[in-house]
Amino acid sequence: MLWFVVWTVLVVGTLVGAFFLGRNLWRKAVVLVTETGRAAAALGRLGDATAKAADPDSDPPLRAQLFDDRTALRSRVDELRAARRERAERRAERHVATFARWRAFSR
Repeated sequence: MLWFVVWTVLVVGTLVGAFFLGRNLWRKAVVLVTETGRAAAALGRLGDATAKAADPDSDPPLRAQLFDDRTALRSRVDELRAARRERAERRAERHVATFARWRAFSR
């Protein structure tokens, strides 16, 4: 009779442990499948961006321009500097507006 009780407790304990282990594994499997789906979506976006970047019609390829016309190169540098200056000015205006909002909330 004692052995029957011991074996019953062992079997029930094993079944309870198996239930909790199975539940834990199931939850981890669901999370794994969800994250795998997110990773596949991210890889799809990366593939699309790579295909777009590799499109020969998108932008002309970069090449060394050491021996081109110096005035054309200088005008291109000036254009790029002006665009960079405009972006910096817009960014500075956004920063001023953001800092003003922060100061308004901190009072």
